[in-house]
Parts: sequence; structure tokens; C-alpha cells
Amino acid sequence: MEDERPDVLTIGRLAHCTGLSVRTLRFWSDEGAVPPVARSASGYRLYDAESVARVELVRTLRELGLGLDDVCRVLSGRTTVAEVADAHVAALDAQIRSLKVSRAVLSTVSKRGSTAEETALMNRLARLSAAERKQIIDEFKEEVFGGLAVDPHLRDRLRTLSIELPDDPTPEQVDAWIELAELVRDPGFRTRMRTRMELNTPVPGQGRPPGASIWWARQAVQTVAQVRKRGIAPEGPAAAEVLSELFGDADRAALLLCLEAGIEAGAERYRRLAARVRGQYSSPDATEELAWLTRALRAADQA
Repeated sequence: MEDERPDVLTIGRLAHCTGLSVRTLRFWSDEGAVPPVARSASGYRLYDAESVARVELVRTLRELGLGLDDVCRVLSGRTTVAEVADAHVAALDAQIRSLKVSRAVLSTVSKRGSTAEETALMNRLARLSAAERKQIIDEFKEEVFGGLAVDPHLRDRLRTLSIELPDDPTPEQVDAWIELAELVRDPGFRTRMRTRMELNTPVPGQGRPPGASIWWARQAVQTVAQVRKRGIAPEGPAAAEVLSELFGDADRAALLLCLEAGIEAGAERYRRLAARVRGQYSSPDATEELAWLTRALRAADQA
């Protein structure tokens, strides 16, 4: 019989040679990836040695994630393996990014113990397009910084301020973006930050408000960190000396107002989240140092 010739293989023998199931080979054959070279007198599919090599190529391409349509295009010469591979690399990159986002969202859900509604919101925030993320930040900037009488240099910095996820963010960056997006969309946070900025913005024709740059004055924060390590209480006489060293004869009431506005707004949390989204180094959380300063200023005011 023709299907018993040594130079041809039945589908069963082809399966034995390749280690694949007859069912898989039949499916690949029906789809045109591994067509039979002939038919036996009784209608059975017949294959040859080249079919074995073809099966190995199909298996390799399938293991790499190519669909049978792409496999058939390669085998028919309509495209090359390199061209298909390039397209699949791009697709895999997109899939990997999507999986990273999914992992980050699920990790955040697990840590927070989020409800189904919170989970849905976080997933939407994490999967926003770059343009949609930019719109959220732009709206926040306009509400917080818009219309302030700031000097041109600062206005340019605020205008170009960007908080963007990279094309291939880490789970930590996605997690930080979710938290930041929730924060800047909160009307209460926007109002508090606007109040803080107004207190820290010079009035036209007047000098800079006392302590206007205190929130970002890392030197002052470092000084207080060292003072706290030495165990100096904010209500004691040694604290008063620290205040004199830091602020001289500045208006202490105005300083206190600016500090309290920043703490109430949660500006330090915003600063650290923005740095995490950008993948930048963020100096340590200064909340405790700023709280020490406010207590010291209150104590000095009551003395």
C-alpha cells in the first residue's frame, strides 16, 4: 500500500516522529501550515521527510507565540521570520507593559484591601493614555497655580512641570501614579494646595513672604533632623535658638501659617509621589521635621 512506503509517513507516524498529537497535526494540516504531500489510495494524508522539518518549524514559531496565520504567511514566503518576529516583539512589549500595570493594580488592591469599586477606579487610572494622564495633571496645575502673581522664572517652571509615566514603568511607578492621580483629583487637596501657594506667593510690590521657600528648604529640614536626634524638644529654650538661627527676625506668625498650610495640604506626600512616578530619587519624608518646626513656632509665639 502507498501509505506503507518507507519514503512517506502517515499522520500517525508523523506524530510519533515529532512527539506531537495526531489531533494537533491534523489541525495544523487543515489550516495549511503542514499540508500533506499526497493522499493514499484510501484517502489518508501522507507526509515526507520535509514535512518533519516543517512541523519542527511550525512548533518553534507557535512556541514563540505566533498565530497560525502568521506561520502560514512565513511558510508560503509572503513574509519573513524576521519581519514577523519584529511585529511580535512590539506586541509582546505591549503585553508586558499591560501585565506590569495589572500586577501593580492588583498589588495595590492587596495592600489596601480595596473594594470592587475602588479596584475598578484604580484600574482605570492605571490604564489611562499618556494624553489622559497629562490632562489630569494640567487641570491640577491650572487650579492650584493658575492666576498667581509669580515671577516669570517660576511661572515657566510651573508651566513645564510634568509628571509622566515612562513607556515601560515599574510596578512601583504605576502604584505611585494611581495614588497621585487619586490625590490630585481630590477637590479638597486642590483647595488646600491653592491656599498654600497663595500664602507662599509674593504680593505684587512687596517682598517675598517670610518662609515662602521653607517647604523646599532642605537645609532647614536637615537642621531640624539633627536637632531632633539630639533630643531637643520644640517647646524648650534650645528650640528658640534653633528658630533664631533658621529664620532670624522673620515674621514668625507668617512662617507658622505657611508651614501649617503645607502640612494640612499634604504637599510632602505630593512631592514624594511625583518623584516616585518619575523614577527619581526623593529625599526622605520631612513631615516629622516640619511638624517639629510648627510646634516650636507655636511655643515661641506663646512664650
